Amino acid sequence: MGSLCPLLFPVNRFGPELITPAKPTPIETKQLSDIDEQDGLWFHFPVIMSYKNNPSMKGNDAVVVIREALSRALVYYYPLAGRLREGPNRKLMVECNAEGVLFIEANADVTLEQLGDRILPPCPVLEEFLFNPLGSEGILGCPLLLVQVSI
Repeated sequence: MGSLCPLLFPVNRFGPELITPAKPTPIETKQLSDIDEQDGLWFHFPVIMSYKNNPSMKGNDAVVVIREALSRALVYYYPLAGRLREGPNRKLMVECNAEGVLFIEANADVTLEQLGDRILPPCPVLEEFLFNPLGSEGILGCPLLLVQVSI
């Protein structure tokens, strides 16, 4: 199949929730480098990853597995669970406070085979996969990571 996706389908989302680190993490502030805080980099970078069903995972709920794995990973990558703040002279910093990353569970009545090998623009279903809940559109004071798991 080509990169165009003529298929339309509903995506049902559950309310967003915050996933926090599974264990206590350091509460600290980390300064960003001058390179990291360029105005042109103040945006979220969308990524879509798709995975085929793995028969060895039968009986496991993918949403539960990913939610728990994310919580455990945030112990080691704890700055992702923090928030960007702006200090004096527009200096950006990550307030490592374990507030959490945004997680959304979704159900989509479509298969990867129906979508084709690639989900690329100008595919009209991209908006279904790149959902931004209210309060997550900014960069300051917002979750640094948004994960939507669509099954």
